[in-house]
Amino acid sequence: MQIERSGAQAAPEIKSSKSGADEAQATKIPACCRTKVRSEKEQKDLINRLNRIEGQVRGIRRMLEEDAYCIDIINQVAAANAALNSFTKVLLANHIHTCVTEDVQAGNSEKVDELVKTLQKLMK
Repeated sequence: MQIERSGAQAAPEIKSSKSGADEAQATKIPACCRTKVRSEKEQKDLINRLNRIEGQVRGIRRMLEEDAYCIDIINQVAAANAALNSFTKVLLANHIHTCVTEDVQAGNSEKVDELVKTLQKLMK
């Protein structure tokens, strides 16, 4: 089973079901310990996106330090936000295609509930 969670914050535990005879005996895995094995291509793509975003944020800081015009900084912040949103969309799509799909096919709806809560947070 593959589950994911970023960050090291303590979070409520989630139930994780196992295949076969262990299915009846669900074990609890702390959310802080969930992981996701990604393909090399997926991981490389996500890291490249984050590297570009990191560069944009460093550029924004440099603009501020060099007393750049407010609107120019705001435009760069908007571009960095758009890049982060794009990163989130790619990560979310990958999550739906893998983690959520696998859980639904296994007869579990926990990932769907988790996804709905996450989408509600994203759409605030």
